[in-house]
Amino acid sequence: MIAVLAPDCPLQDKAEVVRLVEGYGLRVQVSETDTASLVAVIGEGGAGIADRLRGHPAVLEVRTDAPPYTLVAREQRPEGSRIHFDGFSVGGEEIVVMAGPCAVESRDGILAAARAVADGGARILRGGAFKPRTSPYSFQGLGERGLELLAEARAETGLKVVTEVVAPSEVEIVTRHADVLQVGSRNMQNFRLLSAVGEQPRPVLLKRGMMATIEELLLAAEYVVTAGNPRVMLCERGIRTYETSTRNTLDIAAVPVLKERTHLPVIVDPSHAAGRRELVPALSRAAIAAGADGLIVEVHPRPAEALSDGRQSLDPAGFLELMNDLRRTAASVGRHVASASDPAESRPEERADRG
Repeated sequence: MIAVLAPDCPLQDKAEVVRLVEGYGLRVQVSETDTASLVAVIGEGGAGIADRLRGHPAVLEVRTDAPPYTLVAREQRPEGSRIHFDGFSVGGEEIVVMAGPCAVESRDGILAAARAVADGGARILRGGAFKPRTSPYSFQGLGERGLELLAEARAETGLKVVTEVVAPSEVEIVTRHADVLQVGSRNMQNFRLLSAVGEQPRPVLLKRGMMATIEELLLAAEYVVTAGNPRVMLCERGIRTYETSTRNTLDIAAVPVLKERTHLPVIVDPSHAAGRRELVPALSRAAIAAGADGLIVEVHPRPAEALSDGRQSLDPAGFLELMNDLRRTAASVGRHVASASDPAESRPEERADRG
């Protein structure tokens, strides 16, 4: 439920409305738009005080049909949210590309991948240090050593780092090493993990579950934001259907639907949707055309030797070709992708060279 106040509502009146709501044991979230002040009522039983709110002179209207994901709903921030990093942001005109291997396998491998994706124009390096795998016999990642290697790659290239956290007990250590914490599809409804990443300050990349609805994804994001962290990016990575031609079915319609329902940035993962590198360019172009704010793409220096997801990973040459293609697609919809020289602006060694 949302109480709509006049945009020039005095602070004293806003405080009275907030006290009224909190007096019933409910929480509030106050936000501002160009045309109104919004007081979102958070908690079970909010609809029961609708008449009391309507009777307050400062309240213009009460919307009882507000979605259950109050904090991430589009109404909270109609202009959309931006997640800011040094030199760029996710959710603005730039389409931000995150790229790298499925898993951190070795020092040489992650450094080679980082250099390749930085040279192509990626802004964020992806790589799993902790890997939740369907089979207990599959490669599970290098753990803390993998995090240290990602930090080394960041120091050399200037790329930000996104990596997955799989348990609440690992949030603190991943936060020390990474710039973005990824919650994978298998953990989308791990509510203890969602609350844990919501209690730390790093941005969160939240992947849609393999069989989750859009509303379930938004409610999962609500868990993170409710815990105190509003810096959430949603990721559509394909859902499980009866189709077997691809690893998953990319729900491209989810992109405009999410843009309609939430102010959070939307990322698309074409690699996990496709399962085959040949399909990644077409799905990437479709994602940009549909309005995605970014992509997360798997890139490996030698895909045939990858310990996980090699079949869907691009090699460095394929990534360069993809990025050149995406720049043309982005321009056609009035947006842009970083050029190969843009990420180098933040590389430590180049800053030193410039004095």
